[in-house]
Amino acid sequence: MAANRGQNGIQQLLAAEQEAQHIVNAARNAKTARLKQAKEEAEREIAQFRAQIEANFQRKLKEGSGDSGANVKRLEQETEAKIHHLKNEAERISHHVVHMLLKHVTTVKN
Repeated sequence: MAANRGQNGIQQLLAAEQEAQHIVNAARNAKTARLKQAKEEAEREIAQFRAQIEANFQRKLKEGSGDSGANVKRLEQETEAKIHHLKNEAERISHHVVHMLLKHVTTVKN
């Protein structure tokens, strides 16, 4: 009977060891599945963040190039206004300048 009891004890230990091994394997598999799921979620979040950053970049790029066109137009208008102003001033004082030049050229100093 003692041998039978020893044999039963060994069988119980082997069964407990196998059950523990199954539990450990199930835990490893669950952990691997959780890690895989977390990795997939992180990759989705990264892709979403990347897409958002790219959209912001493209929007700013578009706004910047739009502003560039507006700036060019504004600068052209300012340049035309300054040229017009200078022509008007030249016309206004050209008679006086010609008169002054003639006076200096024709005046003889001793």
